[in-house]
Amino acid sequence: METFLSAVLGELISRSINFIINKWSTQLKLNMEESLQRALLRAQVIIEEAMGRQITNQAMLLQLGMLRDAMHRGYYALDAFRYQPHYGEDGNDPAAWRFMPLSKVPSAKDPYFSSRTIQFQEQLREALDRLSSMIVDLNELVMFLMSYPRLYRQPYSMHILLGNCMFGRQMETELVINFLLHTKPHSSEELDVLPVVGPVGVGKSTLIAHVCKDERVCDYFSEILWLHNRDFMDGELTFRQGCAMNRRNCLSNLKKGKRLLVVIELYGNLCEDAWNRFYLASKQRFPSGSKIIVNSCSDKIVKFGTTPALTLEYMSLEAYWYFFKTLTFGSMDPETRPRFAQLAMEIARLQNRSIHSAYITSYLLRDNFNLHFWCKVLIFMRGFIQKHISKFGVHPFDLLNQNKPVLHGRMASPSEDFMICHRYHRFPDEEVPEIRVQDVLYGSIKKHGKFEVLVWRSQIPPYYSYVDACEIRERKITGAKRKHCMKDGATFC
Repeated sequence: METFLSAVLGELISRSINFIINKWSTQLKLNMEESLQRALLRAQVIIEEAMGRQITNQAMLLQLGMLRDAMHRGYYALDAFRYQPHYGEDGNDPAAWRFMPLSKVPSAKDPYFSSRTIQFQEQLREALDRLSSMIVDLNELVMFLMSYPRLYRQPYSMHILLGNCMFGRQMETELVINFLLHTKPHSSEELDVLPVVGPVGVGKSTLIAHVCKDERVCDYFSEILWLHNRDFMDGELTFRQGCAMNRRNCLSNLKKGKRLLVVIELYGNLCEDAWNRFYLASKQRFPSGSKIIVNSCSDKIVKFGTTPALTLEYMSLEAYWYFFKTLTFGSMDPETRPRFAQLAMEIARLQNRSIHSAYITSYLLRDNFNLHFWCKVLIFMRGFIQKHISKFGVHPFDLLNQNKPVLHGRMASPSEDFMICHRYHRFPDEEVPEIRVQDVLYGSIKKHGKFEVLVWRSQIPPYYSYVDACEIRERKITGAKRKHCMKDGATFC
């Protein structure tokens, strides 16, 4: 009897201790989540206040850039923790496991869940510690921030601002402006050249266009001349007749002592001899203090610069999630729609940080705010990407970023192949296709053969419209598959 009572008492004590520990851990987890949320709000206040001011100090911009990165990491860690699938709590709901990151759905007792929870908690703690220490270090910066003039801005919601402004390039913008406004001694006869390089779709043209619209740049230069590939002949820097006339008129209209800014956008490699001829002629004819910016995807133009090149990279995964979430949910609060937020996070991870895909997919989801539709988009996108990787060994969005052909699919027509052959942009005064790419990928539009689709029309300078040359064709069924599908006159696939 004593042995039985001792065992029962031991079991009760053990359960009580476990209950207290679990309750304490849960409370600690909630406190960490709330603390990180408060720290993120403080960081967001500082960042948004800085976005509304004309900051020129490079050290302040560097500190703000570090704070912005820490904020993006913090939001990503918090959302990854909040919107992780809770399979054990809702195992009967298909929507809870259909978008699991792994191909196989384990049981609720699988060690995967406990290890993932511990990993998320460590990420929360790390994000909180990093953000808290940075905010404390930025007390003096906040005081100096108030001394900078405000930029005029309407009190729009953040998703409208991100949809109509350049995201996360404040420091790079000021670096380019600093290069343009820097005045060398009069004895210097060198014509300054800044190369801007980076992959396709990273935002080089957008950055330069925003710089050229800055009041300080407009006041400093009398004329800003844009040159493109179409302004040159035979791949060399030989001006076409119309461009040469414009340049001569531009130079003749310049008064003595006025400055000229020339922006050259190139989409291929340059012959060094051709560049040297162009540079020599420009140095002789351009007024003193003129500058050149060369924009290209090829890093071979770096050697043409008289100053270190500005290299743009794709945004981090954490920054991409912040951008995509803001555009997708608009003025809605994602915390009130955790299932939608969980799906959106999975979709964002699949897009490989593509800016074009962020705009296309976020607007598509926002226009079709339906849980079933979002699930279909995720399943379709995941299946297409997995199939492409298994067949070609590369992520399709990597090929799109490199402007290479991609074999896509169609959500409404699984029997058709959608081939994206080439992506290019058109200028604001040029016509664009009426068919949108999202209507082809996710809609039921009937179209075959080769045609063009509108990918995205930018609402910010330089207001390019991005167009895909594509083709839809029926998927061919091989003889082996047809034999496998047919047996005794019955269809099994």
